[in-house]
Order: sequence, then structure tokens, then C-alpha cells
Amino acid sequence: MTTQPLPVRPVTIDEIRVARERIRNTILRTPLVRLRYADTGPAVYLKLENLQPINAFKLRGAANAVAMLSPADRARGVWTISAGNAGQGVAYAAREAGIPCTVVVIETAPETKVERMRALGARLVKAPFDACWQAMEAREFPGVEGVFVHPFDDHNFIAGNASIGLEIVEDLPDVKCVIAAIGGGGLITGIGYALRAVKPGVRVLGAEPETAAPGALSFEKNSPQQFTAWSASFVDGAGGKSIFPRMWERLKDVVDGSVVVTLEETRQAMRLVAEKLRVIAEGAGALAVAAATSGRAGEGPIVAVVSGGNIDLAKFAELTRICPKA
Repeated sequence: MTTQPLPVRPVTIDEIRVARERIRNTILRTPLVRLRYADTGPAVYLKLENLQPINAFKLRGAANAVAMLSPADRARGVWTISAGNAGQGVAYAAREAGIPCTVVVIETAPETKVERMRALGARLVKAPFDACWQAMEAREFPGVEGVFVHPFDDHNFIAGNASIGLEIVEDLPDVKCVIAAIGGGGLITGIGYALRAVKPGVRVLGAEPETAAPGALSFEKNSPQQFTAWSASFVDGAGGKSIFPRMWERLKDVVDGSVVVTLEETRQAMRLVAEKLRVIAEGAGALAVAAATSGRAGEGPIVAVVSGGNIDLAKFAELTRICPKA
């Protein structure tokens, strides 16, 4: 059964503050720490969302969305579509609420994320990337029933994500720029709504990999675009094939642009965070760090949102290893 989406409207500061209180006992207020990475360059701080109970920011939005379901909807159970982090968020929130959860999993999702979703009690249905991307727009998938919790195009999900923006401003009042990865756009949009409400002078930038950058193209063309040169990479938690028109309607008013980084810059950012802070960032989680330290995001203080840390340790070691000189 298709779930018709509600009309797009801005998330208000009152909704963000209420969402923050609603999820307070589920999520962690993550630390904001200085990244000392070079003698020159802007001051960069990291918002460590990879330290959430599911090691990703998605728990904020999922916890708020699931908590707002009616008793009748809870009885039907929930489902979502994910490469891993949104699936974990919805599965975690559903388990806390005592309701069944199904995740339609992109078949290229890392096994680490798949196992984590399974451990949280989710029923998993694997499907190709294109089928999942189409299902996110159609809001239905063959054989899957229940209430659909969209992993990014959901008002309540975005309101939960927006709590990150409030925490950033409280911890770093003089912040000049906040950068977060763009996948579907739910993270950066939520942060944008919060910052426009409480500190409108702060620049809000997305970060995308060179292999999947529809956001940057959409800002260039001033309309939602498809990224025809899309290719899969280790940055599995961000970078879609397109910006959904509904998400562009939100993004265009609260986000100032997107910085495109190379896969090598992303890999080096993963290593930098591990070396300096002893913290693991997955590919998507390192995009904002790569953008912030590249010098292409302007003056600091800059906050880079480390959106997740769910990556197989062997893969992390492979990506961050520097071969000794011959």
C-alpha cells in the first residue's frame, strides 16, 4: 500500500525543541571537539554523531518519527529503506517501542551494517540500489507491509535530526559554518532549519563524494538534478543518484551549497580523525571533515558533522593504511 506524503512545509523551531525533549532519553548528546590538523587553515570542530548508540545520527530522526506514531500505526509495525544507518535507527526505535520492523536493505550495504540491523530485531529484505531508490520515491515495496518511515523525506525525522543544530550553537556560539554529508538530504536540511531559526548568519554546506554529487549539481542548476555519473564507492552512507524534488524544496531555502570532495580526500579524512582523536568515521562520516579541512568551505570556526562510524574494521584498516616507502 502506497503511503501518500504530507505536503512539504518548514520544520519550526518549536517542533525542533519539542523533538529534542522527546528523544532526550534515547539519543546521546554528542561531544563537539576541536580537530587539530594543521598549523594553518580554519579552526575545525567535529560533532561526533558516530558516538550515538547505533554509531550514526539517524537515531535522532528515527526516534522522533517512531515516537510520534499513533497506537493504530504502531500496531501495524514499521518499515524503511536503508544502506544501514537509517535501518539501524528505525530498528532501534521500533525495538524500544516494542513494535515489529522491516528494513529493505540496499544489496551493496556493508555486512557490518546488515548484521547490526539484524541484531536489533529487524526483518531484512535485500534489493538492488535502483529498486530501493525508486521505492523511496514510491513509498512502497512488494511484499512489505506496515507504516513507512522514510529515511530522509519525513517531517518528523527531519525535526529529530535538527536537534544537532541546537547542540552545535549551544556548544560553539561563534560557529561560522556547519558542514554535513548529503545523502537524501534529511540531515543537512534538519540542521539548516535549526540554524536559520537560532543563528541565521551561519553558513550551512553539504559535503558529497565526487562519485555521487547530485546536491552540488542541483545548487549549480538551481533545481533538483540527477547525477548521471554516479558510481558506488566505500562512501555507502551518502551520495545518491538524485535530489528528490520534495527534498530540494526544503534544501534550497536552508542550505547554501555543497562541497564535492574526492575519494582520496575522504580516505585521508578518515585516517586524520583516527590519528588525532582515536575515533572511527565511516566514508560518509568523513565527507564533512574532508570538506572542512580542504580550505574550500571558507573561514572558521567550522563544524563538521561526523555522521556515522559504521564500517567493517578490516575495510577501515584497508582504506586508511599508508604503504611504507620502498
